[in-house]
Amino acid sequence: MNNIAVIGSGTMGNGIAHVFAQHGFHVALIDINPAALEKAVTTIKKNLERQLNKGIIDETTKEQTLKNIATYTNLKEGVNKADLVIEAATENLEIKLKLFTQLDEFTKPEAILASNTSSISITKIAAATQRPEKVIGMHFMNPVPVMKLVEIIRGYGTSDEVTQSIMETSRKLNKVPVEVNDYPGFVANRILMPMINEAIYSLYEGVAGVEEIDTVMKLGMAHPMGPLQLADFVGLDVCLSILKVLHEGFGNPKYAPCPLLVNMVEAGHLGVKSGEGFYSWKHKSKELILAKRFQK
Repeated sequence: MNNIAVIGSGTMGNGIAHVFAQHGFHVALIDINPAALEKAVTTIKKNLERQLNKGIIDETTKEQTLKNIATYTNLKEGVNKADLVIEAATENLEIKLKLFTQLDEFTKPEAILASNTSSISITKIAAATQRPEKVIGMHFMNPVPVMKLVEIIRGYGTSDEVTQSIMETSRKLNKVPVEVNDYPGFVANRILMPMINEAIYSLYEGVAGVEEIDTVMKLGMAHPMGPLQLADFVGLDVCLSILKVLHEGFGNPKYAPCPLLVNMVEAGHLGVKSGEGFYSWKHKSKELILAKRFQK
């Protein structure tokens, strides 16, 4: 398995491409937007330079990693030689179903099709193809070059052989793969998102402020960052999307998104990506937003 195609050149896509290329795989990074691809390559270069400065890699590894990445705006051209395709597009079911239908047509029959989805059913995605046994989830954590975990999600039809192949491939990336079954939110987000949602409810109900909630979780629970800051990094729109999947999938009101989260997303306050969420990120540094609008 030498040829990897990554669909989507955003934060997750360029991170996945970076890690595979750094470990000697040939990577086709695919996005319909040429400007997004250019930005992705620039980001990868910056991240490699950071690794170089920290002594994690040497100059030869940096240069070889960049040589291992080719960019494409045409999906069919980008995936036609792939042994493994990893979809890292928008967390939207319709988009993913359309992509996997195309991938089933454009890739060679033996190719494995993976999704980096953080919550959408792998079984449902696999149903859009004629090869459900070769469809699997590879949920990388952000930032991909740093975080060790990869959630490997088995769909209802995913074969043992494909699962073991992806587990072994993940280890070649110096990652720690954990096999989980296909239920809403898998493990990471089934546990994480209700915590983030409860933190937002605590803010919404006036229990404490943004900084106070995050400080309690950092100092009291030894979390590296508080849940509200983490939500800003994940993207409040992504948090909302995952909570909706959990709420719909389990039918349990405990997963219902907090009204404050819904309102913030509708207002376009999505966290780091928009420059404002629970904190202001407009000056590329975290600033606390002291606003009454967070509370009821």
